[in-house]
Amino acid sequence: MSSDSEIIGRSRDYPAAFTELYRRHAAAIHRYVARRSDTHTADDVMSETFLVAFERRSHFDTERSDALPWLYGIATTLLKKHSRVEARAWKGIRAGASGELTGDAIEAAGSRVDAERATQAMAVAIKRLPIAYRDVLLLHAWADLNYEGIAQALDVPIGTVRSRLNRARLLLRTAGESGRARNVEVTDGRTDPTAHNA
Repeated sequence: MSSDSEIIGRSRDYPAAFTELYRRHAAAIHRYVARRSDTHTADDVMSETFLVAFERRSHFDTERSDALPWLYGIATTLLKKHSRVEARAWKGIRAGASGELTGDAIEAAGSRVDAERATQAMAVAIKRLPIAYRDVLLLHAWADLNYEGIAQALDVPIGTVRSRLNRARLLLRTAGESGRARNVEVTDGRTDPTAHNA
C-alpha cells in the first residue's frame, strides 16, 4: 500500500491520484470537525480541507509518510472561520452526551443529573480555553494525534504542544475542582460532607 507521501507525490504529475488520499482520510477529518461543530459544517470544512490540501500539495513535506496531521492542521485552521458554529455546538453538547447515557431509570436518575452537569461544566470549560489550548487538546483527544502529529498539524514546536496541552489540562482540572466545590450542598448553614464525596 502506498504511503500518503507517495500518493501526494504522484498527484503532482497525475492529479487524479489525490482521490486516494481523500478516500483514505475523509471520514477521519469529517468526524473530527463534526465533533467540534455540526454535520453541515463538517461537510463543508472536510471538502474545503481537501481542496486546500490539493492546491497546496506541492508544499507537503514528502519526508513525512502520514498526511493526516497536515490535514487536521488545515481543518483546524478552517474551523476558525466557523467559530460561531463551534460555539453553538458546545451549547448542544450536553444534550448529545446525555442521550448516550443508559441504565435503570430510577436508580440512575441521580447519576444522570450529575453526569449532565459534569458534561455541561466540561463543555463550558473547554469552550473557555484559549483557542491555541483548545486546538491542541481536541487534536489530542478527538483526532488521536500524538505530540509530534499535533506539532505538524499546527506547525509549532513539540515543546509548545506539551506546554499547551499541560496548561489546558490544568485549566480543565481547576475548572472541575471549582465546579465540585460549588456543588457542595449546604444544610442548615453547614456544609454537608457527604455532598462533596457523592
